[in-house]
Formats: sequence, structure tokens, C-alpha cells
Amino acid sequence: MAFQNIIIRDKNILGGKPIIKGSRISVELILKKLSEGATVADLLANYPHLQDFQIYAALEYAAAVIANEEIIDSVA
Repeated sequence: MAFQNIIIRDKNILGGKPIIKGSRISVELILKKLSEGATVADLLANYPHLQDFQIYAALEYAAAVIANEEIIDSVA
């Protein structure tokens, strides 16, 4: 299932941050927890209404955002 069917943005929910459709769980939260060492199993245990494909969709969304980001060189 493509992330476009799972990750949505709604200006009325969390200020328009990308979230798991039907929840208030943001892609940011999922990435933060994983970066802190949580596993998919940990997330599923802590957020029982989540399913593993939703977590993977959040990762796919984040990869797509990074793949399409504009690189701006900074002046040192």
C-alpha cells in the first residue's frame, strides 16, 4: 500500500504535520521514537491502534520527502 493512502496532512490536526490517517500520530513521532532506539514491535505495543504497515508508510514518506528536498549550500 502506498504511503499516499496512509499519511495525510490536515491543517486542523497537529498544525498540518503529516500524520497516520485516522489518528493524531505524526510521522515525526514515529521517526523520533525509532531514532531513540524503539523497534517496530515497541511502537505497536505502545500504540496498539497502529499497524506495522503504517509505520513503514511513515518511513517511506520520510524517504520521499528527503529524496525531493532542495539542497541549499551554506556559506561558511
